Amino acid sequence: MKPKATRSVLSVLLAGLLAAASLATAPAHAQEQLTGTLAKARETGAITIGYRESSVPFSYLNARKEPIGYSIELCRALVTAIEDTVNKSLTIKWVPVTSDSRIDAVASGQVDLECGSTTNNLERQKRVSFSPTMFVSGTKVLVKKGAPIKSFRDLAGKKVAVTAGTTNEKTLRDLSEKFKLGINLQVARDHAESFGLVKSGQADAFATDDVLLYGLIAQDAAKADYEVVGDFLSYDPYGIMYRKGDAQLAKVVNDTFQVLAEDGEIERQYKRWFLRKLPSGESINLPMSAQLETIIQTMSVKAE
Repeated sequence: MKPKATRSVLSVLLAGLLAAASLATAPAHAQEQLTGTLAKARETGAITIGYRESSVPFSYLNARKEPIGYSIELCRALVTAIEDTVNKSLTIKWVPVTSDSRIDAVASGQVDLECGSTTNNLERQKRVSFSPTMFVSGTKVLVKKGAPIKSFRDLAGKKVAVTAGTTNEKTLRDLSEKFKLGINLQVARDHAESFGLVKSGQADAFATDDVLLYGLIAQDAAKADYEVVGDFLSYDPYGIMYRKGDAQLAKVVNDTFQVLAEDGEIERQYKRWFLRKLPSGESINLPMSAQLETIIQTMSVKAE
């Protein structure tokens, strides 16, 4: 009987080591060891996703007021991976966030994943964690066609709309100060409101990530009246936000993105949301950048 007991103990120890090393390979044995967001998900049977209402085509509302978009699809894949890890089906709870509220929402635990158009930078990494890069953008300027604005220097003394809590707001403030432009920033709640300031004539331009500007124009009935001008004023890699210090969730997120990249799913979702027609019938028609192609190729390689 002694040899049997010894083998049993070793089996238990091995199972525990495997579960600790890779939750995804033995979720049923790792339940008691779950921590952070994964423990919360298993206990509540739910995962909370923060979404944006007008970040086309990343995260926005369709005609039925349901969150859709490129980031939303990638987050749904993450939820599936989390379900496999905790060995339980999860209900998605949707919580709207804005550029200004999103980081606090993640840091405070109001949302588990923030699925929008959020730039990953060192300042934000002090408070939250990010998935691998899923998109690369940069600040540009939207104006009405015929406006005398072709570069950031032409914004001197002009009213420029920016969305509260974005890196674009900081970029414009820094540029204005550095080059003594005297830009009059009009800070709006979300991107739709910022665009509205230009449409109504209350602002001469709207500065945000170029892809978001193209998305807003594509959705607008008077899209022929607007254009995106100038060079990139910043470099903005996007990621999915989640709580800082959550090692188990970080592993699930990173492993899932590696699989999505290797399988080609990230590229397929990109084509769906940036090259094909959106549910509204319009297309942004924005080919994948060379930078993002390289990032995805690198991401697809499994770590040794």
